[in-house]
Amino acid sequence: MPGPAEPYGREGLPLNEARERLLKHIKPIKGLTTVPLDEALGRVNAKPINAPVSIPGFRASIMDGYALGQHHQPSVGQQWTLHGRSAPGSPFNRVLNAGEAIRILTGAPLPEGAGWVLPQECVETSQTQLSLAAEVSDQPWIRAEDEECKAGDRLINPGLRLTPSQLGRLAGCGVATLEVHLKPRIGLLISGDELVPAGLERRAGAIWESNSTLLEAILNSLHQVVHTKCVIPDQPEALRRALAELSNTCDVVVSTGGISAGDSDWIRALVSELGQVNFWKLFLKPGRPFAFGHINNQRGGVPFFGLPGNPVAAAITALQLLWPALQLLEGQQEPEFFPRVKVKLANALARRPGRPELARAHLEVNASGELMARVSDSQASSRIGSLVQSDLLLEIPAQTGRLEAGESLWAQLMRARLL
Repeated sequence: MPGPAEPYGREGLPLNEARERLLKHIKPIKGLTTVPLDEALGRVNAKPINAPVSIPGFRASIMDGYALGQHHQPSVGQQWTLHGRSAPGSPFNRVLNAGEAIRILTGAPLPEGAGWVLPQECVETSQTQLSLAAEVSDQPWIRAEDEECKAGDRLINPGLRLTPSQLGRLAGCGVATLEVHLKPRIGLLISGDELVPAGLERRAGAIWESNSTLLEAILNSLHQVVHTKCVIPDQPEALRRALAELSNTCDVVVSTGGISAGDSDWIRALVSELGQVNFWKLFLKPGRPFAFGHINNQRGGVPFFGLPGNPVAAAITALQLLWPALQLLEGQQEPEFFPRVKVKLANALARRPGRPELARAHLEVNASGELMARVSDSQASSRIGSLVQSDLLLEIPAQTGRLEAGESLWAQLMRARLL
């Protein structure tokens, strides 16, 4: 079965142009759901959220010490009578008058009439008396009642992917549930006659199938969920049925393998039958055989991403092109990309000029504090081991030849954001 025409040149589209082109075709899926905070990590917020009240909502002590019934800076030798204690959850419940003091703990509410807190290291006490033994700063050590936020302040805008720190702030402001966008249902199709599930005996010439495990784990780490996955041999009718079924039950269809120009590469031609291929082939190493388009269904159509069959190329194109699209499908306002940093090579890299390359490397810091990239020994797109120790993708321009240790390059930092 011949593939569709190749209108974008034999070299393929540059990565940035391909990304820009495909993102123009991505629209958010419809539908919202309400989730508790402990299920909201990595979800995309759907509605603006304002603080219901000021937080913390009361003046509080910043130090363990003594709250004073005065509002001006105390002087050495000044004395007060002790009248009780304020602790978090157990406030002192009467007005504190001039000349009076109470024991107070960090985070505890200040009673009415209190205007200053003395750190406990600066005072001397008896059973009923408190005196200032050393000079103190003009810092009253009091947290304002609206230090975290004022009632009505915007806490979270819609279209943002929720992080641990954002969820912690929402909980601290009394928010218990959120409206979020639905996650896209991802259909994953792995094609190849040579594939055998891990754990089964390999026949001659076969390989254990790893792309479904690799891609599902990547997507899970990005808070995405594979709705359906299947491994299909290179048989056109079986592949056609699988593509059609996935397009009817999922919001996006992702395949690996069968996308190039070999005798058994059916995917691109089948997608052209069932919908349209928008572009095929990237000017990139690894990841040249890549296709984007859509598959028609009863709902109009779903985006299609045809990833290479080699595991490293599949992983890299998924991170560079599929992941930004999934963000927009889930209602995120703007896609986030991996941060770029300037690094120096810790070792040489032999290469031939040709295509731009995203080379796998490990981030190190030398004795001078410089960011260094140690390039993986093998950059073969079939070798998953090159990903295992890598946390950088080096951006190598197309016409660059051999790179020596000490040369500078831009790199994408692949480490996950924790907060």
